[in-house]
Amino acid sequence: MTTPIEISESVRHYYGQVLQSSNDLKTSACCSIDAMPNYLKALLSGLHPEVLERFYGCGSPLPPALEGKTVLDLGCGTGRDCYLLSKLVGSSGRVIGVDMTSEQLEVAVRHRDWHAERFGFANVEFLHGHIENLHTVGIADNSIDVVVSNCVINLSPEKPKVLAEIFRVLKPGGELYFSDVFADRRIPVKLRQDPILLGECLGGALYWEDFRRILQDLGCPDVRKVKQNPISLDDPEVFAKIGMVKFDAVTVRAFKVPLEDRCEDFGQVAIYLGTIDQHPHSFELDDHHHFETGRPLRVCGNTADMLARSRYGNHFQVLGDKSSHFGLFDCVPDPHKQTTTTNGACC
Repeated sequence: MTTPIEISESVRHYYGQVLQSSNDLKTSACCSIDAMPNYLKALLSGLHPEVLERFYGCGSPLPPALEGKTVLDLGCGTGRDCYLLSKLVGSSGRVIGVDMTSEQLEVAVRHRDWHAERFGFANVEFLHGHIENLHTVGIADNSIDVVVSNCVINLSPEKPKVLAEIFRVLKPGGELYFSDVFADRRIPVKLRQDPILLGECLGGALYWEDFRRILQDLGCPDVRKVKQNPISLDDPEVFAKIGMVKFDAVTVRAFKVPLEDRCEDFGQVAIYLGTIDQHPHSFELDDHHHFETGRPLRVCGNTADMLARSRYGNHFQVLGDKSSHFGLFDCVPDPHKQTTTTNGACC
């Protein structure tokens, strides 16, 4: 199993034939959601039981401020996140799910009318295709507000193509927000081709630094971690094969916004207005940017642009421009403590 086609077929077989429910998984890689927000947990009760039963994601990659937006879910499976997104974008928004596994898409499509009747509107579309080539399913350039994905990009044998397609279809100012499995090193070729390790989202896990370099080559030099949780390898067979590698489920966000490759200081300040639904008191941009409502926070130029040039712009007041430069941003974030002071919070 050495070609992209062979690897894709192995993944398709694992998710279409081998796995029948989340109980068939051998590791916690695809079920390590630590703290789905309560407002999303409440929405789960309104989804069809079969859709929930065959969910294999590794996080909760559903950002806020989605009302009226067009959201693309890559590797949508049986549609759990698509139906959650359906409620979040509302009747004026649109959700598109893409997946290559016919067996999973059949479940998603079978319950589309059930959800539309329950929600009172229909705004979800499912497309059968490969996430490496979104042209084939008709996703146009600069047409998507937000791209999400839940433990799927690691399954692709051609990850640079997937990420390039994401930035092609995103609108300027659009956001990539996804959860996936990352490794603390480059995984040996033999293990990358192991069918079980691939299907369990381990064999294809990217080394974080390689992921960062791919995005930099695509014109996105500043990518942010939102959450990070270790993955346990509890199955003895899996541990025997790849127990020397440490894996994390990471929620990531990146923006289609021109940014610099370092955090530069322009004396800017950002103030969260508290206007995002379900987030009246604070907003978390990433693991070291905690914006308390109404409290000014010094930010680097990249963070200021992420906020001002994306859909979050209406929810923030960004003070200052780039007419004065003060060098590199003076911050060394503590990964175990979120910043809440005005001393600066950039990476």
